[in-house]
Amino acid sequence: MADPHDTLEAVRKAFYSEPRIDLAHHPIRLALSEGDLVIEGEVADIAAKKLALERAAAVAQVRGIVDRLRVAPAERMGDGAIRDLVRDALLEEPALAACSIRVGVKKQWEPVRAVDGPAGAIDITFEDGVVTLDGDVPGLGLKRLAGILAWWVPGSRDVINGLSVTPAEDDNDGEISDAVRLALEKDPMVDPAQIRVLTRNAVVTLQGQVVSESEREAAEFDAWYVFGVDKVVNQIRVRA
Repeated sequence: MADPHDTLEAVRKAFYSEPRIDLAHHPIRLALSEGDLVIEGEVADIAAKKLALERAAAVAQVRGIVDRLRVAPAERMGDGAIRDLVRDALLEEPALAACSIRVGVKKQWEPVRAVDGPAGAIDITFEDGVVTLDGDVPGLGLKRLAGILAWWVPGSRDVINGLSVTPAEDDNDGEISDAVRLALEKDPMVDPAQIRVLTRNAVVTLQGQVVSESEREAAEFDAWYVFGVDKVVNQIRVRA
């Protein structure tokens, strides 16, 4: 049986080997609970969160992970403000127009949109900047789209995408690439025509040329926000 101290030390070393995790400015707390690794803290962005989880999972002694990592929001907001923005984003998305939507408020459900014979149902709850999506939608693309819209809200610190898909679909790299392309198309900060998306084993590679570093960064984060993406390799160049 692995020594708990050795396990935690191995995870810390794995974190230090990844510059984007940046423990000096964003410390992460580690603990073991009933054999699982508990990871807590606030990291700089979604890339740091996913990389931390990936590095921790790669440590041989780690059996399971309890993810309590949060992302520093673009803007600090209360749950009420986040609720309104997430609700409106889902309501205004044409692809989700056939889905009924409910919002959890003070342990009660508030219907936002009721649809006759809905093609899906989305339940949204909020706690300390963490958005949780539950319910059922008719496609992996819609599940991923709902998650992206929730991540785009400036106050979101994490998105737990618990939406199920009916009928069930097999996930694959093509589905992930399609979701990334859709995110790029919907992001007003990005020109999707200038970016190529390649996915292999849930690792997304972005290629092409854009006009600014901010556009390059926005495209990368759009890919990180997609449910199921384990890593993003950003090979986009900025035009001189």
